Amino acid sequence: MGWFGELSPSGKRTFYASFLGWTIDALDYMVFTFVISTLVTLWGIDRGQAGLLGTVTLLFSAIGGWGAGILADRYGRVRILQITILWFSVCTVGIGFTQNFEQIFILRALQGLGFGGEWAVGSVLMGEIIKSQHRARAVGTVQSGWAVGWGIAALLYTIAFSVLPEEWAWRSLFWVGVLPALLVLYIRKHVPEPEIFEQGRQQKQERPKVSPWLIFSPALLKTTLLSALLCTGIQGGYYAVTTWLPTYLKVERHLSVLNTGGYLLVIIVGSFCGYIAGAHMADRLGRRINFIIYSVLSGVCVYFYTQVPLTDSQMLFLGFPLGFAASGIFGGLGAYLTELFPSEIRANGQGFAYNFGRGIGALFPSLVGYLSNSMGLAMAIGIFAGGAYAVVLVATLLLPETRGRELSSLRTAN
Repeated sequence: MGWFGELSPSGKRTFYASFLGWTIDALDYMVFTFVISTLVTLWGIDRGQAGLLGTVTLLFSAIGGWGAGILADRYGRVRILQITILWFSVCTVGIGFTQNFEQIFILRALQGLGFGGEWAVGSVLMGEIIKSQHRARAVGTVQSGWAVGWGIAALLYTIAFSVLPEEWAWRSLFWVGVLPALLVLYIRKHVPEPEIFEQGRQQKQERPKVSPWLIFSPALLKTTLLSALLCTGIQGGYYAVTTWLPTYLKVERHLSVLNTGGYLLVIIVGSFCGYIAGAHMADRLGRRINFIIYSVLSGVCVYFYTQVPLTDSQMLFLGFPLGFAASGIFGGLGAYLTELFPSEIRANGQGFAYNFGRGIGALFPSLVGYLSNSMGLAMAIGIFAGGAYAVVLVATLLLPETRGRELSSLRTAN
């Protein structure tokens, strides 16, 4: 964490805000994965419909992420970050009041708009204030907030379903979503715009407006498409596993609420360690080799966790490397995307690539749900997750290495 000591006071406040943003992003999203089996029981929906509720949030997050990226390039990272946090906080609380499948479907879609926007803007905000030699470590450490939020969700799930009737327990998990709105007050008062963005905005006033479609220009098209493919594989594998994991443990492995929470906490601890390790490896070994190592490790872990007959004790211990690999692959992703696009369209390009990947990856929970009706949940998870990590390998081999790249060296080709 030596890089943290080099940050200015405003840089440290930006780190706190970005870390908390990721934490509440995960909390508000991951609580749904814990209540899937409850909704199937209480509302009589099937796994295909349950998968749709996961998919619709991710699909709309793709729209929200790209849109927020375009707006952040035009109006500022900090302002749009505040709006996205407020948006998904309100929608999350609203989900706790829903009475049927249609209502929760609509609110999950609206929640996705803010959910996708927060990542796109927060990642750029952090990436632009840090030195190139520490960028992956800093952005990766911020992303480890996802594991913290996931852990909080698991803890709240265990408590709520242990002390409250099932009908109220799942609703209470969404009502907690009101708390993240308080983060907006902190951001509004303490977090400034990155210096490189302000400089770019001043220069932009002297030039014609940059089109949001510039990321598809001949000079950038290959980068845009391959980075989107990379994000598709990373997120498709992650969501295929994590969306259905609580249901797999509870329904197919017949674990109790307490045991399910315990198993998930092992995976979550592994996730946190994976984020930190992946961030450091990306700075030390390079962005591409980091993706290769983690995609291979992820594929192997998913295979053993879902396809090999294991005892409950063996699954408990394997949960750590599974979480480590599936999350660690994200450790260098935010920094890598920041380094691929020039300042004028950075949030736009990064937002599109990441959220296109999230949008296509969003199909995986639904497809896993429908496929599980005929072949079982474990096999369905294994097929889609394994295919996703193969896509990561292909995209990585076709993209350039960017370790050490100075952001000021990137110029837009008009």
